Amino acid sequence: MHRLPRGYVLTALTAVTALALAGCAGSSDGDESSAGGGLTVLTTFYPLQFVAEHVGGDLVEVSNLTPAGAEPHDLELSPVDVLTLEDADVVVYLSGFQPAIDDALTGTSGPLILDTADAADLVIHGGAESEGAAGDEHDEAEDGHTEDDGHDHGLEGEDPHFWLDPTRVAAVAEVVADTFSEADPDNADTYTANAQALTAELTGLDEEYTAALGTCERDVIVVSHAAFGYLTDRYGLTQVGISGLDPESEPAPARLTEIGHIVEESGVTTIFTETLISPKVAEVLAEDLGIDVGVLDPIEGLTDAEQDYLSVMRTNLDELTGALGCA
Repeated sequence: MHRLPRGYVLTALTAVTALALAGCAGSSDGDESSAGGGLTVLTTFYPLQFVAEHVGGDLVEVSNLTPAGAEPHDLELSPVDVLTLEDADVVVYLSGFQPAIDDALTGTSGPLILDTADAADLVIHGGAESEGAAGDEHDEAEDGHTEDDGHDHGLEGEDPHFWLDPTRVAAVAEVVADTFSEADPDNADTYTANAQALTAELTGLDEEYTAALGTCERDVIVVSHAAFGYLTDRYGLTQVGISGLDPESEPAPARLTEIGHIVEESGVTTIFTETLISPKVAEVLAEDLGIDVGVLDPIEGLTDAEQDYLSVMRTNLDELTGALGCA
């Protein structure tokens, strides 16, 4: 990220100060939050916002840097965003997923910073378990993982999409509770209890997935980009990505031919597109192969304010059971 000229930072600081003064003057809710000493928490994309809101409850004020319906991979920060990072009590992020965030947090000393990567236990997805290659322009490693998928996710190629496995979300909830407790020790018991309640909900969701996907006619899913590796690992499925971890990468013609063979051999009935990227390639491929198009939401950015992580995961489960012929 380019260093910001001093004039921009000063201008942004003036704007933030003016907004803060206006909020104090015009919002009784803001006054109560400030008077109560509640934590200000900044998350960097939706699944982390969901966890922070449930663990913090009424004791925290959570903001999210990625706007609703935006693609978090491509987040760019304004000068005001950078200052907002500095002003938060706690920042919850995932290293390697959003390069602009990684750059902005380098040298930041103001907030308590939680990197959720370790708790999420990220892995590299490739080979037989997750066949999402981004094209034939790059050589593949021995395990089938593309060395360069066209987008720098950092973390030596580890898949960032951990939240599609509910058990990993539960692990992240635990460390979020620990971090909130460190920042606000007086309310540690509440944060711990909230994390346990969320874990119970996530355990129930995991059990629903396990039961519903346990007896299916098919076990291969073809998706627009290889975001579903943790889900397929958890529930005994195989992911085939039209493109790799980067949703904007273009598949090579050879890759589309390969997917056609997989569809025929595995009896695939549906190609899944998703909410935040163009469905055009998936739709054309499905039409050529004479199969259906469905939607699986990778839940990177929430697009419907009336839904949340749990409800979208259940919608995804309905899509999967229908496409896979599950009893």
